[in-house]
Amino acid sequence: MNLLRFFSRSPQSAPAARERLQVLLAHERASTGDSELVTKLRDEILRVIAKHVKIDDDKVSVKMERGDQVSTLEVDIEIPLDAAKKKPVNSGKKAA
Repeated sequence: MNLLRFFSRSPQSAPAARERLQVLLAHERASTGDSELVTKLRDEILRVIAKHVKIDDDKVSVKMERGDQVSTLEVDIEIPLDAAKKKPVNSGKKAA
């Protein structure tokens, strides 16, 4: 057993804990800003798709994941096979 190590002061964990807390708080703040963006993107994507096919809002899942270099937006929409037949597709041409 090393006597010098035994009688020396142990390193303080408070600075490390403070740094971890700051990182956690910064992550929390950053993720709350994304929720508004994700909501806007979800609404706009659903509006565009609803122009072409009938969709059920309960069958939609939107998830955003943040990485170190890139963020990923995942949109999962369940579209029934006959959904395209229920809602006409407007091709942009006016009927004469």
